[in-house]
Amino acid sequence: METRRLELLAELSRLGSMRAVAETLGTTTSTVSQQIAALARETDTTLIEPDGRRVRLTPAGRRLAEHAVTILAAVEAARLDLGPGAEPHGTLRVAGFGTAIRTYLLPIVTGLATTHPQVRILIREHEPAEALHALAADETDLALTYDYNLAPATFDPSVGATPLWTTEWGLGVPAGTQVPEGTALDVVTHFRTENWIVNSRNSADEVAIRTLASMADFTPRVTHQADSLDLVQAMIAAGLGVGLLPGDLAPFPGVRIVRLTAPEVVLRAYAVARHGSINWPPLALVTDLLAPRAHEDPRPPRR
Repeated sequence: METRRLELLAELSRLGSMRAVAETLGTTTSTVSQQIAALARETDTTLIEPDGRRVRLTPAGRRLAEHAVTILAAVEAARLDLGPGAEPHGTLRVAGFGTAIRTYLLPIVTGLATTHPQVRILIREHEPAEALHALAADETDLALTYDYNLAPATFDPSVGATPLWTTEWGLGVPAGTQVPEGTALDVVTHFRTENWIVNSRNSADEVAIRTLASMADFTPRVTHQADSLDLVQAMIAAGLGVGLLPGDLAPFPGVRIVRLTAPEVVLRAYAVARHGSINWPPLALVTDLLAPRAHEDPRPPRR
């Protein structure tokens, strides 16, 4: 049943004549009559009967008109609840990488408990590919992801990505290692014979490393994989290889982070949502809160 037809029936019950309904809703008496007749066919029920030169609702028509009032109120409540100007309310599912959750999302969750207690956030820790898969499968509403400028992500047309923060990354090497001055290509070329450490759950930093190495005309020997940056640093300190680290990260004893320039290696974080959900008030609220907080907080993302 179309809600427009239910609206006409409810108005007919309230006003008592098709002419009055037409004048109130800015249409014609003929249109009102046609739509009520179509509603009667949809319900396979006689809804009106002649009453002199006018019509009146049958008992079934009055009953449906009562339902119509309830249905139209529920539809309006849903519209207001889901509209861009609605008060945020509901459960928001977020999937994202550890730093985005720990450094940026958790303070927002704490604040929402006071400012918007009707917004509930469910959190799952995932690397970008996992988070985007969950988004596509409707297992999450918001995916917090990242890529690198040298390994740009390609987002599906069904989603929209809001840029959050960026962080320059450098090359983590054993402390005391002699590193030549020069461009990023000069630096990585110096370590062309070393073992390289990459992320075990996301391929973006390996792609960035291989891109740099290709520009320097060599193929890196990728031997170790680790999801935790703490573990990457421990491996570097133990002399197991070299790998990308956030430039602002406080290095472990035994680790040095060499800045890379020309080209830089930049991590870029995003809030990703399906186009049909972007304006949903709880999601829009959290995305808006993430973006300014990301610009205010300079701490580097930890994978």
